[in-house]
Amino acid sequence: MANWTETTADIAGTQVVLIKGGTGKPLLVLHDEMGYTGWMTWNEELAKTHELIIPLQPGFGKTPRIDWIRNYRDLAGFYAILVRELNLDPLDVVGFSAGGFIAAEMAAADPRMVRHLVLVAPMGIKPATGEIMDIFPLTARSFLRMTVADPAGTPEFAKIYGGEMTPEQFEAFEDARAETARIGWEPYVHNPSLPYLLANAKKVPTLLVWGTKDRIVPRGCIDAYRKALANTKVVELADVGHRPEIENSAEFLRAVSAFVAS
Repeated sequence: MANWTETTADIAGTQVVLIKGGTGKPLLVLHDEMGYTGWMTWNEELAKTHELIIPLQPGFGKTPRIDWIRNYRDLAGFYAILVRELNLDPLDVVGFSAGGFIAAEMAAADPRMVRHLVLVAPMGIKPATGEIMDIFPLTARSFLRMTVADPAGTPEFAKIYGGEMTPEQFEAFEDARAETARIGWEPYVHNPSLPYLLANAKKVPTLLVWGTKDRIVPRGCIDAYRKALANTKVVELADVGHRPEIENSAEFLRAVSAFVAS
């Protein structure tokens, strides 16, 4: 799979690395708190109908950290600048985990920017029941293994994280964890005002995707988003964890493709 390119864009004075691939309507993909995983099967399939635009978050990989970004709302504002400067809006947005938090903040701030909103196991709202897992007491490897229900039975998990961790990989994961802690520590990866501000996005068609064996984000987060957003659809994928896009790519793609085509 090599149907993608890496480029950079000067956004508000910062050189942001962008992964791009595919043709069609623009689809902004916001990676999770551990960074971009690489071009997977689900990317390849969605790229048949959309142009995927995947920014590497500031402080992740080759995109430098931006000191004035102090929380996820600031980060959402920065991505809104990116969308406008690249003349992409309105567009479809898919956010994974902490990336879902960012996407929800973007929709709350400017719902006209978002055509369809897909939130995959999203952080961002404190659940009424259950807790978002505290990832920081764990090693990076331990946390990553907990993101899937069956690591041995998930071939693309091995493709992403298999084998010995190189010094470069270790540093990248620790940099990602440090940046996540810097902008998401207090309150822990949620915004108490987000459920109320999402009233502004009540007309945005929203798809919530969650795996029934997710140990990172509890079902309570999905319930909280469904309560805050009126125009929502929930898709539960049985027997998968926090990464349904690689644990059950076929069902994930079926749900997302149908939704963004509507």
